[in-house]
Amino acid sequence: MEQRFIVDLNVGRLAKWLRIMGYDTLFPEESGDNALVRTALREGRVLVTRDSGIARRRTARLGQVRVVHIKDDDLKGQLRQLVLELKLDLIGEFSRCLCCNRPLEPKAKGDVAPRLPPYVLRTHSEFMECPECLRVYWRGTHWSNMRAELKRAIAEAL
Repeated sequence: MEQRFIVDLNVGRLAKWLRIMGYDTLFPEESGDNALVRTALREGRVLVTRDSGIARRRTARLGQVRVVHIKDDDLKGQLRQLVLELKLDLIGEFSRCLCCNRPLEPKAKGDVAPRLPPYVLRTHSEFMECPECLRVYWRGTHWSNMRAELKRAIAEAL
Protein backbone atom coordinates (compact mmCIF):
# COMPACT_ATOMS: atom_id res chain seq x y z
CA MET A 1 0.00 0.00 0.00
CA GLU A 2 1.26 3.45 -0.91
CA GLN A 3 2.31 5.63 2.01
CA ARG A 4 0.13 8.67 2.57
CA PHE A 5 1.01 11.65 4.72
CA ILE A 6 -0.31 14.49 6.80
CA VAL A 7 2.21 17.25 7.46
CA ASP A 8 2.19 19.58 10.45
CA LEU A 9 2.54 23.35 9.93
CA ASN A 10 5.97 23.29 11.58
CA VAL A 11 7.41 21.34 8.62
CA GLY A 12 5.06 22.61 5.94
CA ARG A 13 7.64 22.84 3.15
CA LEU A 14 7.92 19.04 3.26
CA ALA A 15 4.32 18.77 2.03
CA LYS A 16 5.29 20.25 -1.33
CA TRP A 17 8.29 17.95 -1.67
CA LEU A 18 6.30 14.84 -0.77
CA ARG A 19 3.76 15.84 -3.43
CA ILE A 20 6.59 16.34 -5.93
CA MET A 21 7.67 12.78 -5.14
CA GLY A 22 4.12 11.64 -5.91
CA TYR A 23 2.85 10.96 -2.40
CA ASP A 24 -0.69 11.79 -1.30
CA THR A 25 0.03 14.50 1.27
CA LEU A 26 -2.42 16.56 3.29
CA PHE A 27 -1.31 19.91 4.61
CA PRO A 28 -4.08 21.45 6.71
CA GLU A 29 -3.49 25.18 6.96
CA GLU A 30 -4.82 25.35 10.49
CA SER A 31 -5.13 22.23 12.55
CA GLY A 32 -4.44 21.44 16.17
CA ASP A 33 -2.51 18.41 17.32
CA ASN A 34 -5.67 16.44 18.11
CA ALA A 35 -7.10 17.00 14.63
CA LEU A 36 -3.81 15.97 12.99
CA VAL A 37 -3.66 12.74 14.99
CA ARG A 38 -7.36 11.96 14.36
CA THR A 39 -6.95 12.45 10.60
CA ALA A 40 -3.78 10.35 10.51
CA LEU A 41 -5.52 7.59 12.47
CA ARG A 42 -8.76 7.69 10.45
CA GLU A 43 -7.05 7.80 7.04
CA GLY A 44 -3.99 5.67 7.77
CA ARG A 45 -1.57 8.52 7.12
CA VAL A 46 1.97 9.00 8.39
CA LEU A 47 2.07 12.16 10.50
CA VAL A 48 5.17 14.28 9.86
CA THR A 49 5.99 16.85 12.56
CA ARG A 50 8.70 18.57 14.58
CA ASP A 51 6.42 18.51 17.63
CA SER A 52 7.90 16.02 20.11
CA GLY A 53 4.63 16.04 22.06
CA ILE A 54 2.81 14.43 19.14
CA ALA A 55 5.56 11.82 18.82
CA ARG A 56 5.12 10.91 22.53
CA ARG A 57 1.34 10.47 22.36
CA ARG A 58 -0.09 7.09 23.25
CA THR A 59 -1.41 6.48 19.74
CA ALA A 60 2.12 6.93 18.40
CA ARG A 61 3.79 4.85 21.13
CA LEU A 62 1.32 2.00 20.55
CA GLY A 63 1.88 2.15 16.81
CA GLN A 64 -1.69 3.12 15.99
CA VAL A 65 -0.40 6.22 14.20
CA ARG A 66 3.00 6.36 12.55
CA VAL A 67 4.70 9.61 13.46
CA VAL A 68 7.95 10.80 11.96
CA HIS A 69 9.50 13.26 14.38
CA ILE A 70 11.64 15.53 12.20
CA LYS A 71 14.87 16.53 13.91
CA ASP A 72 16.59 18.85 11.41
CA ASP A 73 15.88 22.55 10.87
CA ASP A 74 17.21 22.39 7.32
CA LEU A 75 14.85 21.27 4.54
CA LYS A 76 17.50 19.07 2.92
CA GLY A 77 18.13 17.32 6.22
CA GLN A 78 14.39 16.87 6.71
CA LEU A 79 14.06 15.29 3.27
CA ARG A 80 17.00 12.98 3.95
CA GLN A 81 15.43 11.87 7.24
CA LEU A 82 12.09 11.07 5.57
CA VAL A 83 13.73 9.18 2.72
CA LEU A 84 15.89 7.17 5.10
CA GLU A 85 13.22 6.37 7.71
CA LEU A 86 10.42 5.60 5.29
CA LYS A 87 12.42 4.31 2.30
CA LEU A 88 10.77 6.80 -0.03
CA ASP A 89 11.41 6.84 -3.76
CA LEU A 90 10.52 8.80 -6.89
CA ILE A 91 8.26 6.22 -8.53
CA GLY A 92 5.26 8.57 -8.72
CA GLU A 93 7.19 11.79 -9.17
CA PHE A 94 5.36 14.84 -10.46
CA SER A 95 1.98 13.12 -10.49
CA ARG A 96 0.19 15.35 -7.93
CA CYS A 97 -0.78 18.98 -7.82
CA LEU A 98 1.60 20.92 -5.59
CA CYS A 99 -1.23 23.21 -4.50
CA CYS A 100 -4.17 20.93 -3.76
CA ASN A 101 -2.72 17.38 -3.80
CA ARG A 102 -5.01 16.02 -6.52
CA PRO A 103 -3.62 13.49 -9.01
CA LEU A 104 -2.69 15.25 -12.25
CA GLU A 105 -4.23 14.33 -15.59
CA PRO A 106 -2.45 14.39 -18.96
CA LYS A 107 -3.74 17.10 -21.27
CA ALA A 108 -3.34 17.76 -24.97
CA LYS A 109 -1.40 20.88 -25.84
CA GLY A 110 -4.45 22.38 -27.54
CA ASP A 111 -6.54 22.00 -24.38
CA VAL A 112 -4.17 24.10 -22.27
CA ALA A 113 -2.61 26.37 -24.91
CA PRO A 114 -4.57 29.53 -23.96
CA ARG A 115 -3.13 29.31 -20.43
CA LEU A 116 0.52 28.82 -21.40
CA PRO A 117 3.29 31.37 -21.82
CA PRO A 118 4.33 31.71 -25.49
CA TYR A 119 7.80 30.22 -24.90
CA VAL A 120 6.34 27.13 -23.18
CA LEU A 121 3.82 26.73 -25.97
CA ARG A 122 6.64 26.70 -28.54
CA THR A 123 9.05 24.46 -26.64
CA HIS A 124 6.94 21.83 -24.85
CA SER A 125 4.47 19.21 -25.97
CA GLU A 126 3.50 17.27 -22.81
CA PHE A 127 1.29 18.79 -20.15
CA MET A 128 -0.50 17.76 -16.96
CA GLU A 129 -3.42 19.54 -15.37
CA CYS A 130 -4.98 19.48 -11.94
CA PRO A 131 -8.69 18.63 -12.26
CA GLU A 132 -9.41 20.60 -9.08
CA CYS A 133 -7.59 23.93 -9.38
CA LEU A 134 -6.84 23.69 -13.15
CA ARG A 135 -3.15 24.49 -12.66
CA VAL A 136 -1.06 23.36 -15.66
CA TYR A 137 2.32 21.63 -15.27
CA TRP A 138 5.08 20.83 -17.78
CA ARG A 139 8.65 19.55 -17.55
CA GLY A 140 10.63 22.75 -17.68
CA THR A 141 13.88 23.72 -15.97
CA HIS A 142 12.07 23.91 -12.61
CA TRP A 143 11.18 20.22 -13.02
CA SER A 144 14.81 19.30 -13.73
CA ASN A 145 16.03 21.29 -10.73
CA MET A 146 13.52 19.72 -8.34
CA ARG A 147 14.27 16.24 -9.64
CA ALA A 148 18.01 16.76 -9.16
CA GLU A 149 17.43 17.98 -5.60
CA LEU A 150 15.33 14.92 -4.78
CA LYS A 151 17.87 12.54 -6.29
CA ARG A 152 20.58 14.17 -4.17
CA ALA A 153 18.47 13.78 -1.01
CA ILE A 154 17.85 10.13 -1.77
CA ALA A 155 21.51 9.44 -2.58
CA GLU A 156 22.65 11.16 0.63
CA ALA A 157 20.14 9.18 2.70
CA LEU A 158 21.39 5.82 1.45
